[in-house]
Amino acid sequence: MKITVIGAGAIGGVIGAYLARAGENVTFVDIARDHVNAMKQSGLRIEAVDEVFTVPVKAMTVVELLASREPLDVVFLAVKAQDTEEAVLQVMDKLHDTSAVVSLQNGLCENIISSLVGQKRTIGCFVNLFADYISPGYIKYGGVGSLYIGELDGSVSSRLKEIHRVLQHWGQAKITDNIWGYLWGKLSYASVLIATALVDEKIADVIDPMENREWLVELASETLRVADKLNIQPMGFDDWEPSIIFSNNNRDRDWDEVHRQLDKHIQRLRTYKKVKTGFWRDLAIHKRKTEVPFYLHPVIELGDEVGVQTPLIQKVLSMIIEIEEGKRQMSWGNIDELRSLYSCSGACKELDN
Repeated sequence: MKITVIGAGAIGGVIGAYLARAGENVTFVDIARDHVNAMKQSGLRIEAVDEVFTVPVKAMTVVELLASREPLDVVFLAVKAQDTEEAVLQVMDKLHDTSAVVSLQNGLCENIISSLVGQKRTIGCFVNLFADYISPGYIKYGGVGSLYIGELDGSVSSRLKEIHRVLQHWGQAKITDNIWGYLWGKLSYASVLIATALVDEKIADVIDPMENREWLVELASETLRVADKLNIQPMGFDDWEPSIIFSNNNRDRDWDEVHRQLDKHIQRLRTYKKVKTGFWRDLAIHKRKTEVPFYLHPVIELGDEVGVQTPLIQKVLSMIIEIEEGKRQMSWGNIDELRSLYSCSGACKELDN
């Protein structure tokens, strides 16, 4: 199997490096020439929790890929969500009838990919691992999580089994017949992670305080309510359990169980070397726009279609955009605003009832 990783950053770089180290036929493609040059000259260095290794790899720029005559068999697409359409359009002519594009991305990028290359050439992937691109040729792998792959129609094909076999070089990748459930499960969690990027603090230190838990759980539940209306069953992963978080009515939650689950998840987070999100890194370090609109806009739009209100998601999105535009600073005041919005919304609902 010939694999082309397009987007050799945190996710694509980590997974591709383990496959390359195992002897799989992997080529890394990235838009950053300095990153590509570093990989060509010195290999790709991965600093994981329990090991550090450098693996020699084949690497090229997007320009070099487009100039080559080689067709693409299996593409691991790992670009930022906002770059999905452009990346797919660039390589469409290199795909053949049995090519497959696997989305190692966040959000609902499978919808974009399948609209361009067709469902038969699209494979869904849920990936939850903590990694950061540090510098050209160097990626820090801060926390092992989960990876599930699945056909969009829920079938278990021979190509899915073969890709699954290859991914075992990375870790315990699994096949699922409910890939949409995992993608929506992660969307619910992503909203919480995005909210933690509104303040310059560790993820766990934002989620842990009791005064933050109710509104963060409600934030996640807005996404889960949309999924419920779409007849999608969100799946749990890495101590995040949507079935415990979800409620159509805040009073119906078993808060003792919610807190036990959150405590368990926070304990996991504190074992990771990566303690802040990629959203935070984009805002605080790289000073660039994030993927956040491509996570949250679809949830808001689908919520409008099915009659689910998403006030907290909308507020988080607007805050992130304001930080991107320099109109707002990271601070605990942002968290206070969201807590107040939640309190006001809850009071209004009580009055309506």
